[in-house]
Amino acid sequence: MSNVQRCTWCEGNDLYERYHDEEWGVPIYDDRELFEMLNLEGAQAGLSWITVLTKRAHYRKVFDGFDPEKIAAYTDKKREALLSDPGIIRNKLKVNAFIVNAQLYLAMQADSTTPTFSEYLWSFVDGQPIINQWASLADVPATTEQSDAMSKDLKKRGFKFVGSTICYAFMQAAGMVNDHVESCFRYRQLS
Repeated sequence: MSNVQRCTWCEGNDLYERYHDEEWGVPIYDDRELFEMLNLEGAQAGLSWITVLTKRAHYRKVFDGFDPEKIAAYTDKKREALLSDPGIIRNKLKVNAFIVNAQLYLAMQADSTTPTFSEYLWSFVDGQPIINQWASLADVPATTEQSDAMSKDLKKRGFKFVGSTICYAFMQAAGMVNDHVESCFRYRQLS
């Protein structure tokens, strides 16, 4: 698809373009997929998404397919193995965040008064994607009222690496907002 107009942030890298064309901004409703994306967006903190994207398959392998039950039960030995694995971002705080977030995810799932993880996250956009209308990448905000609210609530629950900028990037990736620029071919497909 060489003559296709895309968002400029992904141009020039086949993996990035494929991610943009097939995944970014497509609504995700599966609890585990949302859990994975939230954690991977947290792993991105301070880095570029392409850094995480190139390591995503390995993340899935070493983090047991992002199975929260398995991650929540990780031992110190497993944690040390992860921290010595060059296939992931070897940041102690980020690796620990995956484990804490898994434990909190399971606590939310066990609470009969809490909706599913998907329902909970989608509640910040009233259950449906927000369709923005951006002329250029420069128009796209780093945070919004909705990402501020999501971040605040996740932090209150104890989740880690869920600042408002991370939450907004997560919302974009998970299709809670359509932030493809209007000239991008995916904008119309996802509107």
